[in-house]
Amino acid sequence: MQVKASLHYSINDLALAATWLIKQAGEKKLWCFYGDMGAGKTTLIKEVCHQLGIGQNVSSPTFSLVNEYTLPQGNLVYHFDFYRIKSIEEAYDIGYEMYFESGAICLIEWPEKIEEILLGETTLPIQIKVLEAARLIQILA
Repeated sequence: MQVKASLHYSINDLALAATWLIKQAGEKKLWCFYGDMGAGKTTLIKEVCHQLGIGQNVSSPTFSLVNEYTLPQGNLVYHFDFYRIKSIEEAYDIGYEMYFESGAICLIEWPEKIEEILLGETTLPIQIKVLEAARLIQILA
């Protein structure tokens, strides 16, 4: 995949990075966060949720696979973490179709674990890379 847009940020610029990412997303609802363990996917997702106005505690759904948050206007946001799944059937078991087809924003960590499900879907592929003193967000095309 080619890089469509990119932004360097540090932990002090997290709000700026989240706001930039929201703007880049436009109308896309399936946001796929790629990056190594510890790259900051969950941290960035927490800030994205904060910038969207979610007042609930945002945490990684590592064991439940999906968390649900409510936006101020009542719409939902779903946060997925597929790191621990052993097979694609686990995504089918939670009824991923219901979430992905709901029209809600779906924030997906470890999307590479469910690539076959995402084929043909309109996604926002987001690559997070760790640099020496910062992070790099890349929107992929």
